[in-house]
Amino acid sequence: KAVVSTQSTGAEPMDLMDALRETLKNALIVDGVTKGLRESVKKLDKREALLCVLAESTDEKNILKLVEALCREHNINLIKIDDAKKLGEWVGLCKIDKEGNARKVVRCSCAVVSNFGRESIANEVINDHFKRTVAAE
Repeated sequence: KAVVSTQSTGAEPMDLMDALRETLKNALIVDGVTKGLRESVKKLDKREALLCVLAESTDEKNILKLVEALCREHNINLIKIDDAKKLGEWVGLCKIDKEGNARKVVRCSCAVVSNFGRESIANEVINDHFKRTVAAE
């Protein structure tokens, strides 16, 4: 299968967070990202999610338990990141100024990817991460 990427070949390997950022960007292009807890939980419950991203910096710990339980029950891959503002920026909950910097970033506790969009190296990095974690268990 052919893999197309915006990354230059020969560069250092992409880490998980860079891969996640690019995957979310590609999914946003094809309207494959669900943002926010309520809508994300609906997608998880209907088993329409391919990947779930959860911010650990949420104030309510029951949110973490709910999303983790739904992902475990329906065998949906879950990636946790440390900052809800970072997730909000990655899923487009911000304004971009003239210089291309994110302004007025809104926190996002949970986001679900239901369509990855085009294939990329970032998808392979994320899939390899889950293969390694399953093999380690």
